[in-house]
Amino acid sequence: MGKDSIAQRMARLAVREVDLEETFARSGGPGGQHVNKVATAVTLRHRPSGVSVTAQDSRSQAMNRKLARERLLDEMEDRQRRARRAQIAAREKERRRKSPRPAGLKKRILESKRKRGELKNQRGKVHAD
Repeated sequence: MGKDSIAQRMARLAVREVDLEETFARSGGPGGQHVNKVATAVTLRHRPSGVSVTAQDSRSQAMNRKLARERLLDEMEDRQRRARRAQIAAREKERRRKSPRPAGLKKRILESKRKRGELKNQRGKVHAD
C-alpha cells in the first residue's frame, strides 16, 4: 500500500460514504465500565458489495470507526487483487490450452502410440494351423 489517506483509498476503490452502513454495539473485552456502558464496537457494511467488517479494538468509538473503514478498504483491495489474479490465471490457462504442441513433442507422442499399438497387436490370439 502506501501512505494513502482513507479518503484517497475510498476514491481509488470507488467506495462512497453513502454506500456504507454503520452500526454500533457494545463491545466486549477489557475496558471496564466504559466498554460495558458505551456502544464502541463499529460494524461497517458496504451495501453494493456486501463486504462487512467489525472493529472493537479500542475504547473509543471514533477510533473504531477509523479502524473499521481501514479494514473495509483492506478487504475490498484483497478482493480486487484476488479477482485480478483469477482473471489472469484464466487467461493464461486459455492461452496454454489453445497453443499447439511443439512438433518434436507431437512426433514423440505419436511414435510411442505406434509402438504401444504394435505391442498390443503382438498379444493377439495364436492361431493353430
